[in-house]
Amino acid sequence: MSDPTNANNELEPRLITETGLDQRLADIIEPVLVDLGYRLVRVRMLNQNGATMQIMAERNDGTMDVEGCEEVSMAVSPVLDVEDPIDREYHLEVSSPGIDRPMVRKSDFVRWQGHLLKCETSIMVGNRKRFRGKIVATDANGFTLERDQVSEGEEQNIVIPFTALADAKLILTDDLIRDALRADKLAKAEAANQNEADDEE
Repeated sequence: MSDPTNANNELEPRLITETGLDQRLADIIEPVLVDLGYRLVRVRMLNQNGATMQIMAERNDGTMDVEGCEEVSMAVSPVLDVEDPIDREYHLEVSSPGIDRPMVRKSDFVRWQGHLLKCETSIMVGNRKRFRGKIVATDANGFTLERDQVSEGEEQNIVIPFTALADAKLILTDDLIRDALRADKLAKAEAANQNEADDEE
């Protein structure tokens, strides 16, 4: 299988999207991010410090740094000023998804296979809506979770269709931290190699 985190997936749709005002904000912000080579992970309007618009974004290779956050902030601010979707003053906060990130695209489940996840479904799946366990397989339609807490009569593994997913987030573990740091280091090395190749042309 090809690398699910490469730039070919920049237009991969999100499985979990916003509603209401947050959806309007996503509709305004997402095209700006795509033009810059970033992907929107999530946008939320929070009632903290008066009001805060929180944008989570990442590059197509899954990385994000302070410079990237600044670039996104400077690009979306004027667009938000023109569109004016918020009727009050607010703070703009741009961040990476973090290590214990929200899982919003199919490629996230491929990339982080083998790691612990907690998720919620919009419909009952095997008489439940909340799950926690390790991602052990992923296909085009859903993912298999090896549950770490099973009630009597329940199967250890459960297949959760992507269409049923309401919320999903990685659980912070030592293995996840190690793999996230390794992936970040690899992505930075690839970016450096690409820049050298571009300079030579």
